[in-house]
Amino acid sequence: MSPNTVASYCHDVEGFLTWCDLAPAAVRSADIETYLGQVRDRGLSKRSSARLLSSLRSYFDWCVQEGEVKDNPCDKVDAPKLGKYLPAVLSVEEVTAILESVDLKKPNGKRDRAILEVLYGCGLRVSEAAGLLISHIHFAEGFVDVIGKGNKQRLVPLGEMAADAIQAYLEDRFPAASRQHEDLLFLNRFGKPLSRIAIFNLVKNQAMIAGIRKEISPHTFRHSFATHLIENGADLRIVQEMLGHESILTTEIYTHIDSSTWHQTILEHHPRR
Repeated sequence: MSPNTVASYCHDVEGFLTWCDLAPAAVRSADIETYLGQVRDRGLSKRSSARLLSSLRSYFDWCVQEGEVKDNPCDKVDAPKLGKYLPAVLSVEEVTAILESVDLKKPNGKRDRAILEVLYGCGLRVSEAAGLLISHIHFAEGFVDVIGKGNKQRLVPLGEMAADAIQAYLEDRFPAASRQHEDLLFLNRFGKPLSRIAIFNLVKNQAMIAGIRKEISPHTFRHSFATHLIENGADLRIVQEMLGHESILTTEIYTHIDSSTWHQTILEHHPRR
């Protein structure tokens, strides 16, 4: 699993163990249900509750393997039922407004524009954009090598606008603070790697400048990119490969976001039209 996933699972387990203050063998299903109820009362979503239960189930599975407990107390706890998750999506016009709102004359203007172009034009996760290497960008071939979840590598087409934005940024890029960061594409003004939080704040701030009032994050660009591809007729399997989804079921959510496109297409080609 990725370091971020490991950190999240550890945080979930530590939070529960701190709350219950019991040895693993003394924990009962009722304790876990009470804890889940309390965190949901504090505003935890169903999806986050499901992940929390998954974290605890993994931990107690390990306890069973180690002989610390006889049975996993999570086995008798029902996971929250999740509806189909439809992510927030920007229109092409809204994406364009955000991209064009970047002031290229500011010190970080070209870098910020390049980040946004990569998030949307390549459909990268925020961690993938933050870790993108210069040596993994192949301008002549029009591809980018992306290291995704689980250190899995995939090739992603590099569009002309994203390529132009990256090349413009490289001309004014701050020098790296150390040799280990020389190949890293996106750096802050101190020559050090950009954090995911910094990119998150960039997206939120630029959306506000562009007058976009939707609740968005860097992942919104990825969702929007995939949705626009499918609306324009891209093959679902190709989009799956490009996004790095293990299951095509994950990619299929983008076919449900905007029904107007396929609704009109079906009516135009209906045999009884």
